[in-house]
Amino acid sequence: MTMLLSIDEGNRQPIYLQIVRQIKEQILIGELAIGEELPSVRDLGGALGISLHTARSAYRVLAEEGLLRVRLGKKARIAARTASMHAAPLDEDFSLRVRELVVDGLLQGCSTDRLHRVLDQEIQAISTRGADVGIADRGKEGA
Repeated sequence: MTMLLSIDEGNRQPIYLQIVRQIKEQILIGELAIGEELPSVRDLGGALGISLHTARSAYRVLAEEGLLRVRLGKKARIAARTASMHAAPLDEDFSLRVRELVVDGLLQGCSTDRLHRVLDQEIQAISTRGADVGIADRGKEGA
């Protein structure tokens, strides 16, 4: 499979986090498979017109989260997810990230109803993209 990434320079989110988000989505919906090689940091940087540091930062975050296997002198590969990764309850870091988004939304004047709608829309969009690989109902049992 081919990894397709795009950078939105108008987005306030740092470029390395845009890359992280897109790779995570591609893993989730099955566009990137376990064991699949990713471009080298140099190739990724060149293809996207970004610095090697930015590309390396994205891969580092994904490796720290257990989604990539990175070995010195070798290309990064999509890591196998263990059963504990699938079954783990939402961790504290995830809850803090969600809380931060809720606070930011409320400070920007969004109503709680609007925040719920946005969350539901994003879940639906990802579920629709991943329905053909069986993720549409994943996670309902842990709610």
